[in-house]
Amino acid sequence: MKTLSKLIYKLFGWKATGNIPEGITKAVFIIAPHTSNLDFYIGRLYCWMKDIPIKVVIKKEAFIKPFGWLLKKAGGIPIDRNKKANRVDQVVDLFKENDPMFFAITPEGTRKRAKTWKKGFYYIALKAEVPILLCFIDYEKKEAGIGPPFYPTGDFEKDFKEIEEFYRGRIGRHPENFNL
Repeated sequence: MKTLSKLIYKLFGWKATGNIPEGITKAVFIIAPHTSNLDFYIGRLYCWMKDIPIKVVIKKEAFIKPFGWLLKKAGGIPIDRNKKANRVDQVVDLFKENDPMFFAITPEGTRKRAKTWKKGFYYIALKAEVPILLCFIDYEKKEAGIGPPFYPTGDFEKDFKEIEEFYRGRIGRHPENFNL
């Protein structure tokens, strides 16, 4: 998959930048801006190129035939969004059970314009005691990548200002849907 992913990136003029810093075997990847269904495929190809065994939670409705098996093979974990179970704790448990463990999430929680980002990614990283890797897909530059690791302090408001600054100026496929 690595070679095929590189070929697809090259054919479409995309560039893959950054990597997981040495010594990090567990992290929450946040990917933004998230404004298109294509984001999943661009990100998945990136992870295959970089040999990153990524896991991602996807609404269970997406796991329909004939391609549901493919989502699971690509690291997808179906989640029932109607269940009242604590999803943060469910993912923290995955971190406890797996090493390496790289979990990807789109903090906007939707491809539409979101007024605010969901905070689950932050509390997953805090409770699991893992860094947040700031990942992006920039359609204007045709670039996907991993930025620096961010270690949450427990002060969400202060920390989010730093995270927000990293994403300022990144362009999604539908820029009008990105709220930074």
